Amino acid sequence: MNKQQLAKKIWESANKMRSKIEASEYKDYILGFIFYKFLSDREEDFLLKNDFTEEDIKSVSEEDAEIVEFVQSGLGYFISYENLFSTWISEGHDFDIANVRDALSAFSRLIGTNYKRVFDGIFQTLETGLSNLGSTAKEQSKAVRDLLYLIKDIPMDDKQDYDVLGFIYEYLISNFAANAGKKAGEFYTPHEVSLLMSEIIAEHLKDRTEIKIYDPCSGSGSLLINIGKSVSKHMDSKDNIKYYAQELKKNTYNLTRMNLVMRGILPDNIKVRNGDTLEEDWPDFEDSDPIGTYEPLYVDAVTSNPPYSQKWDPTDKGNDPRYADYGTAPKGKADYAFLLHDLYHIKPDGIMTIVLPHGVLFRGGEEGTIRKNLIEKNKIDTIIGLPSNIFFGTGIPTIIMVLKQKRNNTDTLIIDASKGFIKEGKNNKLRACDIRKITDAIKNRNDIDKYCKVVSRDEIRANDYNLNIPRYVDSSEKTESYDIYASMFGGIPNSEIKDYEDYWNAFPSLKDELFQSNNEPYSTLKSDNVRNIIKNNQDVKYFVNEYKNAFNGFEGYLKTLLIDDAENLNIAKTEEIISNNIFDRLKNISLINQYEAYQYLNDEWNTISGDIEIIQTEGIDAAKVVDPNLVIKKKKEKEVEVQEGWIGHLLPFDLIQSKYLLKEKRELMDKENQVSEIDSEINDIIENLTDEEKEMEFYDDECNKIVDKLIKQFIKDTDVELETREKLRNYSSLVTKKKELNKALKSEIAELELNTKSTIENLTYEQIDDSLNSKWIEPLMQSINSLPIKLLNDFESKIDLLSKKYETTYSDLEEEISKTEKSLISMLNDLEGNDYDMLGLDEFKMLLGGK
Repeated sequence: MNKQQLAKKIWESANKMRSKIEASEYKDYILGFIFYKFLSDREEDFLLKNDFTEEDIKSVSEEDAEIVEFVQSGLGYFISYENLFSTWISEGHDFDIANVRDALSAFSRLIGTNYKRVFDGIFQTLETGLSNLGSTAKEQSKAVRDLLYLIKDIPMDDKQDYDVLGFIYEYLISNFAANAGKKAGEFYTPHEVSLLMSEIIAEHLKDRTEIKIYDPCSGSGSLLINIGKSVSKHMDSKDNIKYYAQELKKNTYNLTRMNLVMRGILPDNIKVRNGDTLEEDWPDFEDSDPIGTYEPLYVDAVTSNPPYSQKWDPTDKGNDPRYADYGTAPKGKADYAFLLHDLYHIKPDGIMTIVLPHGVLFRGGEEGTIRKNLIEKNKIDTIIGLPSNIFFGTGIPTIIMVLKQKRNNTDTLIIDASKGFIKEGKNNKLRACDIRKITDAIKNRNDIDKYCKVVSRDEIRANDYNLNIPRYVDSSEKTESYDIYASMFGGIPNSEIKDYEDYWNAFPSLKDELFQSNNEPYSTLKSDNVRNIIKNNQDVKYFVNEYKNAFNGFEGYLKTLLIDDAENLNIAKTEEIISNNIFDRLKNISLINQYEAYQYLNDEWNTISGDIEIIQTEGIDAAKVVDPNLVIKKKKEKEVEVQEGWIGHLLPFDLIQSKYLLKEKRELMDKENQVSEIDSEINDIIENLTDEEKEMEFYDDECNKIVDKLIKQFIKDTDVELETREKLRNYSSLVTKKKELNKALKSEIAELELNTKSTIENLTYEQIDDSLNSKWIEPLMQSINSLPIKLLNDFESKIDLLSKKYETTYSDLEEEISKTEKSLISMLNDLEGNDYDMLGLDEFKMLLGGK
C-alpha cells in the first residue's frame, strides 16, 4: 500500500488501541516507538553496508567496545542486537515490557559523546509513560507488543522511505492533534499553515547555497521540516541546511528532535534546546567549553507559531538587545515579545514569518508603541489574515506576519485571505489554491480588489499605526440592493447589468443579444432561452475554442512527463513544473480562475504522487501486483484481520474492468439492476397489503416484511381470498427469482474478480501505460476541460437570477394578493356557524377588504 493507505491504517488501529489514554499523551508512545524502530533499522542498515552479515549482527553487543565505538562514530548511538526492534518482533509472545525498559536505559548510556545534544534524554517521555499502558506488566507488555506489530511495516531505510516515514509521522501527529483539543496547539501547526509559511520563506531564500533556519517554539518540528523541504527544492543538497529549535515542554522538545532525525537530517545540522525562549535566549555553548563552543545565533529565516497572548515577565527586559529598540510587550500578552525575539535573530538579508492573534494589529499601549517602531524602522513586509477556526484547539482568527531586517520598499502588503478555505470536520482548512494565491500575491505585490492592497507608510501613519486589515482591504460581499423603479414597474437596471462588465469585455456582442434597451436606464431580456443565446454567441464560441487551444497537447505533455519518466522524475519538483505550465497556458484566458485549475491538479496529485512513489520504490512491475484485500472482522468478540478477495496494488479493479473486461462487467451490472428491480416489486407488494392481510400470520408487523417460510400454506389455503393468494404467489416467485439471480451473481462476481486479478498480473507495459493514463491523467483533463462549461453555466444562472429579481412587480403582487383575498372571502361566505362564529368571520372579512 502507498504511504497514505499505510498511514490511515496505522492511525485507525492506534486510535482503537489507545483506550482511555488521552490523544495528546498516547502520541508520545506510538511516535516514540516509531523513532526507536527508525534508529534500530538504521543501525542494521549501517552494519550491512559495512560488510556485516545478518548472522554477524546477532553477535553485536555493548561488551565489544570496538563495535560500540564504530557504530557511535557513524550514527551517534549504539543499540545491541538483543535491543533491536527486529529482535523484539522475533520474540513474539516472549516479548516483555522489561525488554523496552532495559533497551531505553542502555540507549541513554551508549550515546556518542559528540551527539549528546541530539539524543540525550530523547526517550524520557516514553520511558516514564510506559506504566500508563496497563496496570500490570502483562497488560503493558501486550499493549507495547500490539504497537510494535502495528508499526513494523513502516519503511525507514533510504531517502524514499524517509519521505514515507515523514508523511506517516506527520499524519499521526495531525490526527492526534485533531483529537487532543486545546493541547493540540502545544505540538502541532496545521500542515497547510506550515506549508504556506514555508513557501513564503523558500521564495526569499531560493538563490542561497547554505542556510540556517530557526523555530523558537518548535512543537513537533513540522514548521522547520516543511521549510527545509520547500527550500531544498531550490538547492543542490539538503545537507546544506542547518536546523535550530527551542521548545519549553520536555516531551514536545523530544518530539522535535525525533522528527528532525527521522527526516534524514544530519545530526551535525540539528541544534535543539529545551528551555524558555523568552528567558533563555541564545547564544549557545557547551558547559564543558563555554568559550570554544560559544555561538551567537543569526539565521537566514525564523518561523514560529508561539502560544497566543501568553503571560510573561517583562521585568528588566528593557535593556535586552531583543527589545531595546522597540519596547517590551505587556506582561499579559507576550505576542510581541516572541515577534521581537524572532526578528532579533535574523540576518540583515533574512526573513521571518510568525502566527499571531489579530489583536497585535490594533491593540494600544506598549503594543501600539512596538508596532509604531516596527513600521518606522521598516520591518513589516506583509500581513496575511487567515480564516478563523483554522488551528486545533482555538477558533480565533489569526494572522501571519512577514518581517525582514532590510527592505528596499517602505510599504506593507496587507492580504485578507480569510475567505479562502474548505470546511473539513470541525475546522477550516487552507486549500492548495489558497496557499498559491497568497504566495503569488506576495511575489507580485499588486493590489487585488477585495483581496490585497499595497499600503504606503504614510497611509499607515494617517491611521495612527493601526494595521487592522478591514481598514485597508474590504473583502465583504456586495450587499443585495433593489432598484425602486424596477421593483414597481419591472425591467432590469442597466447599473446591475454593468456589474458583469468582465463578461461583456470577454464577450463584446453578448450583451446586445441578451438585452433589449429602451433608451432608459432599464433593459429587458430578449428571450427566456438565456442558455441558448450564450451557447450560440460567436464571442462565447471563440472563448471556448481559445481555451481548448490553450490546453492543446497538454494530455500528451503529462503522459511524457509522468508516465514515460515515472521511475526517475523528482516528485516535488514535477508538481511545481506542471502547475507552472497550467498557469502559463491560462495567462491570456480571461474569466477563468487559474487557481481553480491549480486545485484540480493538487486534488489528483495525492493519487499520482503516491503511485509514483510505489513505482520508484518497487519498479513499474508493481502495476502487475495484486494484494489480498484485508479487512477487520469480529470473531468471538475479537477483531481479526481476514482476507476478502483481492485489490490491485497500483491499479484499481474497477478501472481494469472498465478498460479490459467491460462486457463481463456490464453483464454483472445488468443482473444487479434486475435484483434491484425485483426488490422494488417486492416492496410494492408489501406496501400494498391491505389491513386485513397485515393481520395474517405471514406478515411481520415489527419488521414490515413477509415471512417467507409461512406463505406456502396461505397460497394453498382456498379459504384465503384469491387476490391475497395471487399476491403471495407473485411474491414467492419474485423471491425465488432473486435467490437464483443472487446465486448467479455471487459466482460471476468471484469469476470477474479472478479474471481481473489475472488481467492485472498479465498486463503488457503498453497496457500499464494506458491504465496509468486513465487513472492519473484522464480525471485531471476532465476537470480542466470542465472549467469553461462551469463558468458559462454559472454566468447563465446569474443572468437568470437577475431577470427573476424584477420579474414580478409590486403591482403584480398587489393584484395577486387582491385575487387571493377575494377568493378567500368567497369561501368564507359559504361557511355557517353560530352567531359568535359569524361575527368573527365578518370581522375577518373586513380585514381582508370585504363587507
